[in-house]
Amino acid sequence: MKSSFKNIIDSDTPVLVDFFADWCGPCKMLAPILKQVKDELGDDVKIVKIDVDKNQPLAGTYNVRGVPTMILFKNGKQVWRQSGVLQKNDIVQIVKSNS
Repeated sequence: MKSSFKNIIDSDTPVLVDFFADWCGPCKMLAPILKQVKDELGDDVKIVKIDVDKNQPLAGTYNVRGVPTMILFKNGKQVWRQSGVLQKNDIVQIVKSNS
């Protein structure tokens, strides 16, 4: 996963990574919000979901201590991160400001 993850985040297009867990209530609330973000931004953003239970080394690499944690990457560099649920308009604004 690690090498392909590097390839995914090393992109001119902003990549929003959602570190989540199946047992996490707020993660379930965030999923439809991220779908709305993707519907609005289309090809201007890539959204990737990473299950922390199945990808513990990757979550550890990025110091993910709580879920959901969203990290926005641009050209392989972390440009923003936040834990917890945000509303669609907030996420859209963050992605646009880092495009």
